[in-house]
Amino acid sequence: MANLKEIRNRITSIGSTMQITSAMKMVSAAKLKKAQDAIVAMRPYSSKLTELLQSLSATLDGDTGGVYSAQREVSKALIVVITSNRGLCGGFNSSVIKEAVKIIETNYQGVSVDLLNIGKKGNDILSKEYNVIDVNTEIFDDLTFDNVAVIAERLMNMYTDGSYDKIEIVYNRFKNAATQIPMVEQFLPIQPVAQENTNVNLDYIFEPSKEEIVLELIPKSLKTQLYKSLRDSFAAEHGARMTAMHKATDNAKELRDELLLTYNKARQAAITNEILEIVGGAEALNN
Repeated sequence: MANLKEIRNRITSIGSTMQITSAMKMVSAAKLKKAQDAIVAMRPYSSKLTELLQSLSATLDGDTGGVYSAQREVSKALIVVITSNRGLCGGFNSSVIKEAVKIIETNYQGVSVDLLNIGKKGNDILSKEYNVIDVNTEIFDDLTFDNVAVIAERLMNMYTDGSYDKIEIVYNRFKNAATQIPMVEQFLPIQPVAQENTNVNLDYIFEPSKEEIVLELIPKSLKTQLYKSLRDSFAAEHGARMTAMHKATDNAKELRDELLLTYNKARQAAITNEILEIVGGAEALNN
């Protein structure tokens, strides 16, 4: 059994760890509230914009909507992998990395695949196995639509100039603080509206023309899609970190309680031994 000093040192160390994990939990909880409000408010707008764009694109000829929606044979693909810059967030990053590796090995056999990593943690792992054309670790320092639009425009240019025939985004979708869902979304080309929805009668009055509206909406919709993915990932990261730090604090408390029990037992045993020695010494003197 460890001596009392070693146990006291461990109890003190665990107490310090508990303070750190508890503080990190509270910080993530505060950041989560703001990030959660932002993504919840944005989702209806993003979904409706995408729905409108897909419905209108389906009614246009290839020359009008074909720049971003033309289906080409995929010989080279780009995958945008969104992870975090910091760890201590449970399986948040590993789930995205596993999902990216899975789709590469499953969907892109015989196809040249490059990665564009957003977030340091994903890049640290994936850059060892795959070709990474760029990594962005600064976007989360100032996550605004204008900053994300720069990345989206670059992706659109790489698609239109033929550098890539397909671009997909892999990220964690925020569900709640304890649940993050790995998602794979096609960024380009724009997916046509689902077959069961093609017969829906959309009674819109267009001003200016439908073609002009679509040409204006397509870049905005793509930028919004990427911004939503980053917002989702940002909220999911803080939710995962808050949950991980909560569990870490609980585990540290449980370990501390076990060590306190061990310490008290060892201290009681030491006191008992001292009493026995005193009684034995007194008996020896009396005899």
